[in-house]
Amino acid sequence: MEHNDVKKTVQDQFGRAASAYVESDTHAHGTDLALLVEWLAPAGTALALDIATGGGHVAKSLAPYVQSVFATDLTKSMLEAAREHITQEKLHNVQFVLADAESLPFLDQTFDIVTCRIAAHHFPNPNAFVEEVSRVLKPGGAFLFIDNIAPEEPHLASFLNEFERLRDNGHVRCLSLSEWTQLMESTGLHVEKQRVRKKPFEFRPWVRRMAQSEHQIEEVERFFVNATAEQRQYFDLTFANGQIASFRTDECMMLCKKAP
Repeated sequence: MEHNDVKKTVQDQFGRAASAYVESDTHAHGTDLALLVEWLAPAGTALALDIATGGGHVAKSLAPYVQSVFATDLTKSMLEAAREHITQEKLHNVQFVLADAESLPFLDQTFDIVTCRIAAHHFPNPNAFVEEVSRVLKPGGAFLFIDNIAPEEPHLASFLNEFERLRDNGHVRCLSLSEWTQLMESTGLHVEKQRVRKKPFEFRPWVRRMAQSEHQIEEVERFFVNATAEQRQYFDLTFANGQIASFRTDECMMLCKKAP
């Protein structure tokens, strides 16, 4: 699929799912939201950028600790849902900008902090995204990155990306930890701290957030049921009455600093 077609699919998918992502327990209440503020330790004068803000959860978490946050997203209705959500919280230092993560509408060396959480697997060109992050960061600035990652083993990575694509037409690819590390370092972003954890999902809420039909849900479920013993073990698949109940994937949280 061409890059522009992928982005149009992402806009369509997230346009339909905007309210679901604002309310999603995984996105709204993850322990990583408090941890990212702790890792960043932002100064009150900091200017922050949250790329692919989704429901606005990172922007909302950062807003009390910085001077201003620019929350961007490719999908207008998603950005509108985030603005409504954040406005209800009486936070007035968040600006909302429609923007492509791979072509940001900001000048070089604008931000002290850049964040991107649980979104980059939808980006057609991860290298362009990381280059843009490095470009808009001030020297010495911090980039806090969170996303689902693929196992280093190719056959397990293929399994992960296939079930994500079956559920979500806008999914491009989860990269491995080594791939992300190489991308960061190649664009002048030094990895200072990282954490990899197993993130649990209940199958029904996860699949219904993006699937567009019962047929699509059944297709994803069949894929899980046909998993090999190795795949079942790695992704900690659990079943009830022959149906998938839950699973776990790897998630990476990474703090990078741009050279002074």
